[in-house]
Amino acid sequence: MLFEYFNSAARVSALRAGPAGGLIEQFAGALSQGGYAEITARRHLRAAEHFIYWTNRNGILVHNLSERALSRFACHLPRCRCPHFGHADRSLLHGARLFLKHLEKTGVVEVAAVPSSTPEPAMLTGFCQWMREQRGTCEKTLYLYRTYIRELLKRLGEEPQAFDARSLREFVIEGSQRCGWAVAKNRTTALRMFLRFLIAEGKCAPGLEGAVPVLAHWRLSSLPRYLQPEEIERLIGSCDPLSAVGRRDRAILLLLARLGLRAGDIVQMRLQDINWREGWIRVCGKTHREVRLPLSQEVGQALVKYLIEGRPRTHADAVFVRCRAPFDSFRSHCAVSVIVAQAFHRAAVRRPSRGAAHLLRHSAACSLLRHGATLQEVAAVLRHRSITTTEIYAKVDLRALRQIAQPWPEVQPC
Repeated sequence: MLFEYFNSAARVSALRAGPAGGLIEQFAGALSQGGYAEITARRHLRAAEHFIYWTNRNGILVHNLSERALSRFACHLPRCRCPHFGHADRSLLHGARLFLKHLEKTGVVEVAAVPSSTPEPAMLTGFCQWMREQRGTCEKTLYLYRTYIRELLKRLGEEPQAFDARSLREFVIEGSQRCGWAVAKNRTTALRMFLRFLIAEGKCAPGLEGAVPVLAHWRLSSLPRYLQPEEIERLIGSCDPLSAVGRRDRAILLLLARLGLRAGDIVQMRLQDINWREGWIRVCGKTHREVRLPLSQEVGQALVKYLIEGRPRTHADAVFVRCRAPFDSFRSHCAVSVIVAQAFHRAAVRRPSRGAAHLLRHSAACSLLRHGATLQEVAAVLRHRSITTTEIYAKVDLRALRQIAQPWPEVQPC
């Protein structure tokens, strides 16, 4: 693999014969698989060679490499006098860090645990373990719960016997004034579950979870925020059809606006999920239920344009990948939200709410209603498990509302 980046046989032989030559050969393969440009890959290989030379001269074994060794190497670079390596720059440290991450990924170096700035209370650790075993709670949910419970323990202390109804109510009410309803609801849910754990463990008075107040919120009290059809077209038209990034972003926007997909659906989409012959796409949402959605001509052509002319060569099976090396799949739904937010900025479209990608999902539902779709059909497209989730869109179906609206007293009907 080194011959892909170096034409000189003597140079390749020197790299292979040097300390950890086999590891540098593997690193070259990883850079090639990641889609790095030739000049960039050579720079990173040079950095890895320099890093290994320095660690070997300082008596640091390869399997003992760590972030601490990398920090020492960073201190060495400004005053580096290593023969045959010349002047050191910032990219050298970046290449050395990539090499260290490669060694961790392949198991050559043990991944060091990230030290916590403050030790986690034993009570909180026990709660998370109890939630995994008794409730099957996922780690993402526990991550949110930890935030709220740390706040509670910091406020009330780590002696559950001292918890009382008044202090719990004050904690909930004060916290709800600093955040929106959804976050406040998550805080109260986490608090109730924590109190139930303490009661089950005999560390708290039974029935104390009933002291947590229920936040007032009326279902369907708000209107769904959505965009007008002309604004949707401006967003889609803002993507440059001649660039690889523009082709990718246009395909993503069309999937969100025409099929009502979530940002997470875009991240999870794989090449094998598209059936070109029968014209459908398989989507597995947050409920892990597989649904087949029809692939329209417009969306299909945008996907083909991206896959053939915009998607970089990569071993990743994700449909959408990064536009810069390494060409991996998106790490989270936040990447899709950033793409949509950039489209809003380019098209100079004002967002009616703080969301980005989800606004297009709401807009797709409203567009279906405007074209005569029923709530059941909208629920099927949006993959709602319950029709009650879709009922909020009935408030924007003006054509259907006109049929049941009563005239206002003493006012002539329109």
